[in-house]
Amino acid sequence: MADTYSQIYIQIIFAIQNREASINPKWEPELHKYIAGIIKNQGQKLIAINGTENHIHFLIGMKPNCNLSDLVREIKKASTNFVIHNRFCKYKFKWQEGFGAFSYSHSQLDNVCQYIANQKNHHQQKSFREEYIGFLNKYEIEFKNQFIFEDLDK
Repeated sequence: MADTYSQIYIQIIFAIQNREASINPKWEPELHKYIAGIIKNQGQKLIAINGTENHIHFLIGMKPNCNLSDLVREIKKASTNFVIHNRFCKYKFKWQEGFGAFSYSHSQLDNVCQYIANQKNHHQQKSFREEYIGFLNKYEIEFKNQFIFEDLDK
């Protein structure tokens, strides 16, 4: 075969480590654009991005040569530096260690994009903790509750 063909869609979720360092709606669009640029520069395709004051979701079309952990590490590192450099947050901004990654088929993309777009409304009724544990349970991922969140109450 002369070329590689793939269809890999991953939703990535991670939270802010320090609850005082909230993502403010005033600069959230700039953060999303910056993360979109990182993803594009890494040769991947951003399909959807959104979040709330304490976490972020994004859906990517991933090439098979992408190392997902390296990509997420670069996104966290560069976006943290971006927030600090622009003095968006008066408290120390840092993403929590680890992330969730969940795969989808092409037929599920519209629903996932709608879910991501609706994050702020969704979290008026469900906490991030409830949402994240729901993902882990839905995908039958074994976990130890005490290792999922660092000081995350909501």
